[in-house]
Amino acid sequence: MNTDKIYAESVANDYAKKDATKVMQLRKLDRRAKLPACIFTYTFGIIFALVLGVGMCLAMKVIGGGETWAVALGICVGIVGIAGVSVNYPIYKKILEKGKEKYASDILRLAKEISDEN
Repeated sequence: MNTDKIYAESVANDYAKKDATKVMQLRKLDRRAKLPACIFTYTFGIIFALVLGVGMCLAMKVIGGGETWAVALGICVGIVGIAGVSVNYPIYKKILEKGKEKYASDILRLAKEISDEN
């Protein structure tokens, strides 16, 4: 078995021009419909998870010097973090729904063309 030949073919395949098939176009449209919702959800979720963590640190006297005002602030910040994390999924569903509506006609048309060919 000639591994140099196999490696050369795999490198050549990376640089060869690829024809855009209908299935690849369908995958691209599907990704384009879902990507904004995913990006927003991850960003929003990470930010509010960090806010929740800061609130927990303040409330548990890890930061803030253990002062009473820091504990009260920590509870308030924690509640804001919990609220943000809680609304993340419904917001994701709304953004995903809008993305699917935007590309639905193109995706359905392309899917019908692919299924009619087979």
